[in-house]
Amino acid sequence: MVDQLQKHVPTKSRPPKLSIKDQILLCLNYWREYRTLFHVAISYGVSEPTAPRVIRHVEDCLIKSDLFHLPKSLPEGEGIDWNMVIVDATEIPIQRPKKTEEKL
Repeated sequence: MVDQLQKHVPTKSRPPKLSIKDQILLCLNYWREYRTLFHVAISYGVSEPTAPRVIRHVEDCLIKSDLFHLPKSLPEGEGIDWNMVIVDATEIPIQRPKKTEEKL
């Protein structure tokens, strides 16, 4: 992973605050724990808007490398037992009552 990211480092720009290894760790940490970007950014000492940029950069570099990708179709055959767990992690807005409304 480090080798693939080093190929995409611009040579004539300001050096990033995080090393390439830390960028990969930030991305893997986000994928594994699915914490908020605020908490991931605080853990690595960067600002909150920087964390998603680092994650997007790492993802794009890995996709361009063609070494890290998901298969387009699942393998089939005898002896393959596919168990799937789907987790819905979408955020749902909550409507809170106004302060002027009477409580029930």
